[in-house]
Amino acid sequence: MAELAALDDPKARAVNEKHGDDHGVNLGKLRALAKRLKTQQELAVELWATGDTAARLLALLICRPKAFTRDELDAMLREARAPKVQDWLVNYVVKKSPHAEELRLAWSADPDPVVASAGWALTTERVAKKPEGLDLAGLLDVIEAQMKDAPDRLQWAMNHCLAQIGIEHPEHRTRAIGIGERLEVLKDYPTPRGCTSPYAPVWINELVRRRQDRT
Repeated sequence: MAELAALDDPKARAVNEKHGDDHGVNLGKLRALAKRLKTQQELAVELWATGDTAARLLALLICRPKAFTRDELDAMLREARAPKVQDWLVNYVVKKSPHAEELRLAWSADPDPVVASAGWALTTERVAKKPEGLDLAGLLDVIEAQMKDAPDRLQWAMNHCLAQIGIEHPEHRTRAIGIGERLEVLKDYPTPRGCTSPYAPVWINELVRRRQDRT
């Protein structure tokens, strides 16, 4: 904790706080520290228990994802209110857990929009890598009905899923683009030069074009 405190940079904290993350540790330095520590499950659990955002990010880098029970992961997600902690928890830990599918189903139906956004993130992963058994048309129905008025983090996660369906599954591409065009979610999102807009119709068309260019 003393080492993390020494790495805290007020400028980095100011930038992170704009995105809802209350820490000031450069993520490159955090990853370097994790590389030095290597996997240490007991230390990871202790770091998580501090409640400190930087400590929790470090914990997620040095833990053993498969060591957590389903209930532990569920509790961790509900405690993880900082966006970066939630993002790393889902992507670095839950996706590697044997409980991922069970949690995907439970979280997607949760009334807490932050928890539900994690369920949608796991669904997006399945859309891309293991779509067998998913009702893609049904997912599009839900997105069409709910995304426009969803809270920010849930809306972002649903929009990512919409784009992924359109990118990965040509038979649903026209409908996915059409939903994006009608709802106009993130249409005016400020996108830095050289980056792809998160507006689903642009995102889908750009990624499909890139793949076609490579073939």
